Amino acid sequence: MRVGVLTGGGDCPGLNAVIRAVVRRGVRDHSFDFVGFRDGWRGPLEGLTMELGIAQCRGILPRGGTILGSSRTNPFKIDGGVEQIKDNLAANGVDALVAIGGEDTLGVATKLAELGVDVVGVPKTIDNDLSGTDFTFGFDTAVNIATEAIDRLHTTAESHHRVLVVEVMGRHAGWIALHAGIAGGATEVLIPEQPFDIEAICERVETRFETHYAPIIVVSEGAMPAEGGGMTLVSGEKDAFGHVRLGGIGDRLAHEIETRTGKEARAVVLGHIQRGGTPSAFDRWLATRFGLHAIDAVADQDFGTMVALRGTDIVRVPLSEGTAELKLVSPEEYAEAAVFFG
Repeated sequence: MRVGVLTGGGDCPGLNAVIRAVVRRGVRDHSFDFVGFRDGWRGPLEGLTMELGIAQCRGILPRGGTILGSSRTNPFKIDGGVEQIKDNLAANGVDALVAIGGEDTLGVATKLAELGVDVVGVPKTIDNDLSGTDFTFGFDTAVNIATEAIDRLHTTAESHHRVLVVEVMGRHAGWIALHAGIAGGATEVLIPEQPFDIEAICERVETRFETHYAPIIVVSEGAMPAEGGGMTLVSGEKDAFGHVRLGGIGDRLAHEIETRTGKEARAVVLGHIQRGGTPSAFDRWLATRFGLHAIDAVADQDFGTMVALRGTDIVRVPLSEGTAELKLVSPEEYAEAAVFFG
C-alpha cells in the first residue's frame, strides 16, 4: 500500500514526531510505501510531493514545525478542487491518506472521506479545542512557553510597579490562557468564552497593588469585553476557511487599565513564539502514539476515522465526531480556576 501524508493549518511542536511514527511503523510493520504532500491541502491539490521514508525521518523527533510544510489551503473553495485531489492521489499511486491538522484541515478530511477518499485523521492544534480528543499535541508545549514567559514577566513587573498584560493565542477557546495563567500565578485570566468586565479588572489591579504586588493579566487573543465591541482584529481580511486575523486585545486592555487606574501598563504579545521550537516530552509522547495508531488504522482499512486521546488510551472516533464542534472552557471550569486568580 502507498500512503500519502500531509500536515495542514498552523504549525505546532510535535508534527514531525507524528510523521516519524507513521513512517517508521508503516515501513517496518506493514511494509507500506510513503509519499509526502507539501504544504497542507495544496500538496494533493497541485501534486506537490516529496520523498518520505525512514531516511527523511531521522533526527526530526525534537524538531518543531513540519518537514512537509503547511498552508491554510481549502480545496472546497477552489473550482474542481476535489477532482484535482482525487486525480493527483491516483497519479501518485496513493491508496490512503493520513491528514494531520486541526479543525479546518480535518474538516476538509471529513468531507473528502464522505466523497470516497480513504483518509485517517490525526488531531493537531495548540488551542486544544477539538471536541473528539481530551488533548491535542502542541498544547502542552504552548502552555509551557506561555508559563515561562509569565514567570519572567513577574520579576520585571515587580521591579517597575507595572501592570503587564500577556496576550496568548486562542481564537475561540481559552485553554492556553487558562492553563498558563493558573500555572504562572496570574492576577486575572480573560478568555473568549467569558466576556470580561473592564471595571472589575481595574478593581483587581488596584487591590493587587495595595498588597505590594504587580498584576499580571493573561488574555486570549479572542477575548471580548462585556460592555460591547467585538474581537480585536489585525485585519478584516479572511483566510480560505473564513477566519479573520486576530490580535491587539493586549494593547487595548493595557491602554484601558492605564487610563482608568493611572497605573503604568504594558502589553506583551507572545504570538508565534507559542508555535515554534522544540516540543515538550509530553507532546513528543502523544504525537508518537497518535502516529502509531493512525497508521494501524490505515492497515486495518478503518478509514474516515480520527485517532484521539481518551484518558490514557488512544482510540478511534469518526472524523465527523472529532470535528463536530469546538471544545470550549465551560463556565464551571472557569469558575473553578478563578479561585486561583489574584
